[in-house]
Amino acid sequence: MGKLTKAAVPIGVVSIVLMLVVPLPAPVLDLLLALNIVGSLLILLVSMNIRRPLDFAIFPSLVLIATLMRLALNVSSTRLVLTDGYAGKVIEAFGHFVIGGSLIVGLVIFVILTIIQFVVITNGAGRVAEVGARFTLDAMPGKQMAIDADLNAGLINEKQARKRRSDVTAEADFYGSMDGASKFVKGDAIAAIIVTLINLIGGFAIGVLQRGMAPGEAVTTYSLLSVGDGLVSQIPALLISTATGLIVTRSASQGDMGSDLISQLSRAKQPVRIAGLAALALCLIPGLPKLPFLLIGGLVLFISTRLTDRVDEDDDEGTPADAVAAEPQPDSPEAIADRMRVDPLELEVAFDLVELVDTARGGDLLDRVKALRRKVAMETGLVIPLVRTRDNLDLPASQYVIWLNGVPAAKGTSPAGTVLAIGDHLDGLPGKATREPVFGLAAKWVPAELQRQAEMAGATVVDRSSVITTHLAEVVRQNASALLGREDVKVLVEMIRRSHPAVADELTPALLSLGEVQRVLQALLDEGVSIRDLVRIFEALSLRAKVSTDLDGLVEAARTALGAAISHPYVTEEDRLHVITLEPSFEQRLLEAVRPTEGGQVLALDGHTVDVLVRGCTELLDDAERLNLSPVLVCSPQVRAALSRLVRQVLPRLSVISYNEVSRTAQIESLGVVSGAVAIR
Repeated sequence: MGKLTKAAVPIGVVSIVLMLVVPLPAPVLDLLLALNIVGSLLILLVSMNIRRPLDFAIFPSLVLIATLMRLALNVSSTRLVLTDGYAGKVIEAFGHFVIGGSLIVGLVIFVILTIIQFVVITNGAGRVAEVGARFTLDAMPGKQMAIDADLNAGLINEKQARKRRSDVTAEADFYGSMDGASKFVKGDAIAAIIVTLINLIGGFAIGVLQRGMAPGEAVTTYSLLSVGDGLVSQIPALLISTATGLIVTRSASQGDMGSDLISQLSRAKQPVRIAGLAALALCLIPGLPKLPFLLIGGLVLFISTRLTDRVDEDDDEGTPADAVAAEPQPDSPEAIADRMRVDPLELEVAFDLVELVDTARGGDLLDRVKALRRKVAMETGLVIPLVRTRDNLDLPASQYVIWLNGVPAAKGTSPAGTVLAIGDHLDGLPGKATREPVFGLAAKWVPAELQRQAEMAGATVVDRSSVITTHLAEVVRQNASALLGREDVKVLVEMIRRSHPAVADELTPALLSLGEVQRVLQALLDEGVSIRDLVRIFEALSLRAKVSTDLDGLVEAARTALGAAISHPYVTEEDRLHVITLEPSFEQRLLEAVRPTEGGQVLALDGHTVDVLVRGCTELLDDAERLNLSPVLVCSPQVRAALSRLVRQVLPRLSVISYNEVSRTAQIESLGVVSGAVAIR
């Protein structure tokens, strides 16, 4: 059955095209004319019973097929009228019964139907379709942003968001198609007039010149057939035009047109009652027939009384009105509390950056942000919250702002029509000089059409969406600990409890609370350590917590358990680990200066020693970076926590690891030693 259904439409369309060139016998034409009328009536009834235009999304294509069908029938009937002087019983019946055998009456009715269809319905439907398409396309970015806002706020899930985005795209496509389909209807009306005139003139000429008929007989025979043919075509065309008007003027609702008409008129009791009284008052005008107005006025008054009873019953049942009343008011505590909520991560874009978010215009920023969430989760073990993306008309053109827990964390620009070229030799390219937002490298915003020239100049070219996504990724990595909330930790613990129940049950809440586990994980994220391997982390925390619950001890225990996994990201493709070490006597001085505090261990050093330490690390790090190397500072486990806390304040790009965390398989290559006097290379 499915294969037959799929083949029926293509076969039908091909058959319609063949009808334009293949003569049809009169009985077959009668059958097809009847099918055309019934099919048009069916389309009209379906258009009246849909809840929203998208429920009849195939309508634009159906209009084209129906128009082609009518034109093919016009050609077939014209061929029979002009060749045989007979085009079947349907056309003959319309030529005699509908117009009473009078040519003048038939022409008048045909002209009236044509005017109704062409001037009133078709023009109106075409204008509504054109305006609807324009406003629907203009509203797409705002609708997409609203969907993303609901998704980020947790009001809908990912599946519902995809469904809504699909509906928005389908709605835009539908109204765009309807704008074109209305032109088919208008062209059909014009073609009907031309075909009828051709039949009138051609039939008269054939009857007089070829068949030797008298002029009066030729006019009577061919004119009645031509007008009958025109009426047979105009009635289905009028039905399709009406259906087109109903579709494009239909707004989304919860019922069909008949139900909506009754339910919405039932709310207007007073106007219906006044209309009934006005109809009765017209009986007082001298000369007007009183019986029609008495009947109509009485019927309308009776309906108004029934509407009153129905509305009262609906109010007692209280479905739609009560549902609206039950929604939070704008000034209610619930609504205010919802607006007060601070999103962990937000991305605001200026008005001219909305195109990067709008998928209908080729924007892929939202897809890239989703991919970023997956990438960050695989790298750090942190599932960052949904990024709420919204437009801000107050932002300067081309600017974006990244918000972290309600505070601006970073901002940048992404001018329209440009790409970011990163390199040192960009003087020959036009554009605005800038700095790459993550690493601060020299860069320039160059016109997009010069991308190839920039690449040939040795520059690394990045598109606008990638710039924003990369900047957002860096902000997330730098502030990963701030994005790890208590609820996130609870989710992680429950995840481990499902796969390794013994590990989770031993750790929390027996030994550590969720808050203490959160502090340890945040400390690891602060130092750039991935928390993906939660099983080993939790096992190490369980053993350490039985001895002490101090933060630094717990963190060091977790790091020791992870071991080489901490230094693995710094191992090169050649399997080398570049390190900076401390001179043994200098490291002993640092160890003696370790002091415990409430915030963890710190180094109680004098200013000169701190200056020597920082200057030595900076010199060695700068030398390594000039060679495109990413070294780590290696020290003993006893001093690592305090030293890392100091180095992070002055050299955040230099990681500090202990000897226990050095990879056992990588080849160690020392870049220098920091001593109490000077860096030794």
